Amino acid sequence: MRRTIAASAQTGTDTDHGGAVDTLRTEFPFELPRGYVDDSGTVHRSGVMRLATARDELVPLRDDRVRENSAYLSVVLISRVIVRLGAIEDVHPGIVEDLFASDLAFLQDFYRRINAEGHTRAAVTCPSCQENFAVDLSGGGRLGES
Repeated sequence: MRRTIAASAQTGTDTDHGGAVDTLRTEFPFELPRGYVDDSGTVHRSGVMRLATARDELVPLRDDRVRENSAYLSVVLISRVIVRLGAIEDVHPGIVEDLFASDLAFLQDFYRRINAEGHTRAAVTCPSCQENFAVDLSGGGRLGES
């Protein structure tokens, strides 16, 4: 499901006075800290997560596994919004169950950032010079990498 939509397509006008068109970004790349290891031993680290829909958040509530154990909600929800994980395009709860705990925690935080806050940029302050700037957290890099 790709839904990158030009705002002008929705309104019929440019969204700023410079002629550039704003777009709604709905898919975000990520890189897992450890990676999913499939049955053949291949490690899948890079992936794409899309924004969640209301349906994505409601459907898991009807899942019997979630009814029996509310902690399973995040497994089902995360599996619904991951578009791709490495070469795997059919990400299902079984794959998410087999992730390392640190990778699941990363994906839960990533989900929260792109859905609740609406963006993956964070305001930070340099500890040395005290200059303020923004960092894009969706790039898949690790802290300290440039």
